[in-house]
Amino acid sequence: MEPDVEKVLTSYRTWAIVGCSPNPERDSNQIAAFLQQGGYKVISVNPSAEEIHGERCYSDLQAIPADAGVEVVNMFRRSEDAGVHVDEAIEMGVKAVWLPRGVIDEDAAERALAAGLDVVMDRSPRTELKRLHAERD
Repeated sequence: MEPDVEKVLTSYRTWAIVGCSPNPERDSNQIAAFLQQGGYKVISVNPSAEEIHGERCYSDLQAIPADAGVEVVNMFRRSEDAGVHVDEAIEMGVKAVWLPRGVIDEDAAERALAAGLDVVMDRSPRTELKRLHAERD
């Protein structure tokens, strides 16, 4: 099943980024900044950071208040660790999970789909947003 990348990028505006690094050289930090600059609300999840991009950072997904309205969980974790966070996202009742390039967990994706979530895997939101904007221009 081909993911509905456009739906995830245009319909859901509040993203939790698991594994978001405070280091501006890391992809997770750059993606968080890119999304934030694009008008998305970004909630960073990293147990060793207090703040990233001027916003409070949470130690784990469960620490994010329910009223934060997380719609997408983006996981910057190794493939073998992603499934745990996909299961947490399902439990949270989010609308979508996004696994970036190189992060692949077919079993976790199937669980998310079965729970009614949109799933995007092995893609960059930055690349996909740029592509989407180019198509619209």
